[in-house]
Amino acid sequence: MSEDRPNVLMIMCDQLRHDWLGYRGGPVDTPHIDALAARSRIFTQAVCSSPVCAPSRIALAAGIRPHRMGAMDNHAYLPLSQGTCYSQFRNHGYHVGCCGKLDLAKPDPYNGLGGNRPLTYAWGFTYPHECEGKMHAGRGDPPNGPYTDWLRRQDPALHRRFCEDARRRGGGTIKVLAPSVLPAECFEDVYIGRQSCRMLEAMPADFPWHFFVSFVGPHDPFDPPVEYYRLFQDAPMPPAIPCEGDGRPARYNRSGSTLPRAEQIAEARRLYSGYVKCLDDQVGRILEALDERGGRDSTFILFTSDHGEMLGDHGRWTKSCQYESALRIPLTIAGPGIEPGMSDALIELIDLNPTMLELAGVPIPPGLDARSAAPLLWGRTDAHREFTMATLTGHGCIRTRQWKAILGGDGEHELYHLAEDPGERCNVIADHPDVFATLRQSYAREWAGSPLAGSRPPAGPPARQGSDPSSIDRAGLRRS
Repeated sequence: MSEDRPNVLMIMCDQLRHDWLGYRGGPVDTPHIDALAARSRIFTQAVCSSPVCAPSRIALAAGIRPHRMGAMDNHAYLPLSQGTCYSQFRNHGYHVGCCGKLDLAKPDPYNGLGGNRPLTYAWGFTYPHECEGKMHAGRGDPPNGPYTDWLRRQDPALHRRFCEDARRRGGGTIKVLAPSVLPAECFEDVYIGRQSCRMLEAMPADFPWHFFVSFVGPHDPFDPPVEYYRLFQDAPMPPAIPCEGDGRPARYNRSGSTLPRAEQIAEARRLYSGYVKCLDDQVGRILEALDERGGRDSTFILFTSDHGEMLGDHGRWTKSCQYESALRIPLTIAGPGIEPGMSDALIELIDLNPTMLELAGVPIPPGLDARSAAPLLWGRTDAHREFTMATLTGHGCIRTRQWKAILGGDGEHELYHLAEDPGERCNVIADHPDVFATLRQSYAREWAGSPLAGSRPPAGPPARQGSDPSSIDRAGLRRS
């Protein structure tokens, strides 16, 4: 029986900015997420370990940095020989459910019409419902997952219209700015919210459970249901950080014709805001289902995102860069014995792996790069990491509370004094070469192998270019 073992609910969004929610002073009123934050420890300096979906999620599942598994881009797979926090929960008596996007084998887009392809059990899930990601859904017939299968069965004509509309995306730019062609009840994140509630209600009560809800939004294309868009149709939006700045590398120079226009940025931000509002409603439904089940007091609840979204900052859309808008994530943790409040401790998304395990009293496997943040939650310490690190093919970064160094594989590097320049407008690498050198050395040591890691993880698929330690120069460590 599970009376003395807590449950763990993790709710993750995809591409949600840290500064777009109500409790962070953002432009969207998010009462359900705000209410959860009010009873949570809020981490104001949380970052992802890779500003792209698959590497970020693979690293979270394994508790190991992306570069040590060759997971440096969206072509990555989670090695089947690698244990996960999900399998650790399962192996210690937990039911483990998921509903939504996983991205642990992104190159294989077929999730199974029931969302329970055999791989999900290998990853540790006992109740899987893996849905198509935003870029996978709508690819036409036959459906490649449970959401599009459900949509086609509901209304074949609407499914065809959705698939035709889905072709507007691509290239990392915003090509079409318009609400969804789907009614709200047929929108994928509403489907995930509804299905998550059903799964929560059906979760067996004689064992504890870990349930991972993973929304596909507000990932581009920014296409909320029209009723959510109308809430922001005429709303003013925070301006984007300009592309211009001192010392910005040549790779970011763009002609005026390709820079996003101010009105285009504002409209994209309105659509994005409508999407966030829709997600807040789904979070509210899930928390209500948890209350109806009667498990709120014995459940740890984590709310976060896999990475952020540029939304026109520095002239860029989506992510795939090391700037704060893409790197930083919202993170709140609530549950038994956790005192609400703010923490400015440096924490990475991968740290949620051992944190959840420790909160549940499940043993933490050896050899992780991730560090449990449970001591922060219990009030035993205020410190966690001296720096955070993020990696992606072609570039990486190391970040402290004061400084951030971005190491470019093309040999052009950046240094920002975050305390004085939070918008990263001025590259001060020429003024502070000693700071950059120190950060670069720390990055190189962490790249070579975390001091926390007792051994390297089992080998996965061959690492792609720039994704293994023998290619350190491509990540900007040796080139000058």
